[in-house]
Amino acid sequence: MPLALIVALAPSVSTTALAAGRDDRINFPVADVLNNPEFKDKLPAGVRFYFGSQKGRVSKTLGETHTNKKTNAFKKSDKTACEWAMLSALIAIGEDARSRGGNAVVGIKSNYKGDETVSNDTYVCGAGGIMAGVALKGTVAVVR
Repeated sequence: MPLALIVALAPSVSTTALAAGRDDRINFPVADVLNNPEFKDKLPAGVRFYFGSQKGRVSKTLGETHTNKKTNAFKKSDKTACEWAMLSALIAIGEDARSRGGNAVVGIKSNYKGDETVSNDTYVCGAGGIMAGVALKGTVAVVR
């Protein structure tokens, strides 16, 4: 192959490799996000989050909520990027709960790329070289 052709094709080959990227599904502890001092003030005040089979004392349900949040993962560890994506997802479902008159989201489960994963302790994050994402769904509720 002539050198000129190799040089001409090199950028498209490297761009294709980057576009393919990785998309690792990783489980991280929910507690690391909920107990992070940097994040506590960012979560919607007065809204509680119950994962998996944790239900709280539900007095009324107000419908389903879901979100899919991404964050920039460039030059961040998977854990750091995933925690920021999880924070964004919790803010979204928490604000949705408040807007409907709820004070909690119960039965929260991961829903990354439509694949539901139920856990009381962990969430699923899709981590790549450029982006990280968390998808959650649950039920908005009023708890006592």
